[in-house]
Amino acid sequence: MSVKKVVIIGSGFSGLSAACFMAKAGWQVTVLEKHAIPGGRARKLEAEGFTFDMGPSWYWMPDVFERFFKQFDRSVSDYYALSRLDPSYKVYWIDGGVDIPANYPDLKKLFESIETGSAAKLDSFLKEAEYKYKTGIQKLVLKPGLSISEFIEWDVIKGVFKLDLFGSMKRHVADYFKDKRLRELMEFPVLFLGALPENTPALYSLMNYADIIGGTWFPKGGMYSVVEGMFSLATELGVHFGFEKNVTKLQIDNGNVTSIITSAETYRADVVIGSADYHHVETQLLEPSYRSYSDKYWESRVMAPGSLIYYVGLNKKLENIKHHMLFFDAPFKEHAEKIYTTKEWPDEPLFYVSATTVTDKLMAPEGCENLFFLVPVAPGLEDDNERLREHYFAKIVARMERHLGQSITEHIVYKKTYAHRDFINDYNSYKGNAYGLANTLKQTAILKPSIKSKKVKNLYYTGQLTVPGPGVPPSLISGEVVAKQVVKDWG
Repeated sequence: MSVKKVVIIGSGFSGLSAACFMAKAGWQVTVLEKHAIPGGRARKLEAEGFTFDMGPSWYWMPDVFERFFKQFDRSVSDYYALSRLDPSYKVYWIDGGVDIPANYPDLKKLFESIETGSAAKLDSFLKEAEYKYKTGIQKLVLKPGLSISEFIEWDVIKGVFKLDLFGSMKRHVADYFKDKRLRELMEFPVLFLGALPENTPALYSLMNYADIIGGTWFPKGGMYSVVEGMFSLATELGVHFGFEKNVTKLQIDNGNVTSIITSAETYRADVVIGSADYHHVETQLLEPSYRSYSDKYWESRVMAPGSLIYYVGLNKKLENIKHHMLFFDAPFKEHAEKIYTTKEWPDEPLFYVSATTVTDKLMAPEGCENLFFLVPVAPGLEDDNERLREHYFAKIVARMERHLGQSITEHIVYKKTYAHRDFINDYNSYKGNAYGLANTLKQTAILKPSIKSKKVKNLYYTGQLTVPGPGVPPSLISGEVVAKQVVKDWG
């Protein structure tokens, strides 16, 4: 019996995950990647002695990563070293900054100091969130989302009201906390899901459980260490990688992909898995008659925000900074409206800074600092230009300098900007989005683009535009889900 072959387009987290599971199932696996290194949006940037994670910078849900490696009789520690950050991160409001402690009793004291009675309410909030996390991560996210019947399980149906599928995250948080700062703190994790708290199902308070109980961690060497670990595992399992292989067309015959065409050569396979941008594969690699979704469908999708990013190297160390810093020192409502409603560039943006050199000094030259700035912006902002990028950089750096009481600008020795047009050029990202589809109720589970093509029998999809959704842990799970579906369908 001949060994079945699968070609996977893209080597981001979902592609690497799918490759490992397909190889474990005995398939001959080839991964085609347009860049020179694996990782997709999680690539690394090395310049002038500085090392930056280009995309994801938060390591949450360590149990998901451990579960992934365990299925191959490996452990996370076989590939990279983890340390839990304490404080988990720091939040700056207009009147100053507050460290968010990793230790739960200390966090409860912080809550109580801000709002009397909130420590007990935090206990209740997290008890609900724990149920959602365990039900969501252990059951719901592992479904392929092909039929409503997948979710007809008595323990899920029995707990449907506890899952809060129909309430909003904003209202759920407001039921527990009245102080504006605590509300922002509890709403912040869902921003990773790409929608306003009022449009995000309260189910996703599971993210607060991941944040507070699961903790914020850092893999030594940065998030790219996770990519390297998964790449190493894949090669151990016999996966072949073709780098700088940009797929330009999928040739269809008799309802199946028969050829995967790159600029240099042509590949053949029994099955193809698209881990590249779903919209790009559909609209650029397939003829119109083989597309599952129309232009109108894609235009109607609610996309998660895009990102305006700055990779900055300083020739000095900054005092009293934390690994993760959230700057909520501007009106959240106004910035959010610019992202989700009017879809314009913000006036006074909220922003995030990661300083990996606080934890790992080897990510910059000795005595230097490595800073990653991110401003969430609306997807599809086509007037992306250098003048705008510099305008926003000056704004956010000035605010950070004011909070720290230290100079940053005059110590910059390296800077690279990255935004809308770069996401499109490098990742074929639909509307330049950074995170994929927003996790709104109407874009959850079976309401997401399907992991199986509706027109091409042997074409499947994985990643942030399909189930279970955006984020690094969901991408690992997405690769597992699609691989198991392929094995189920094809043996």
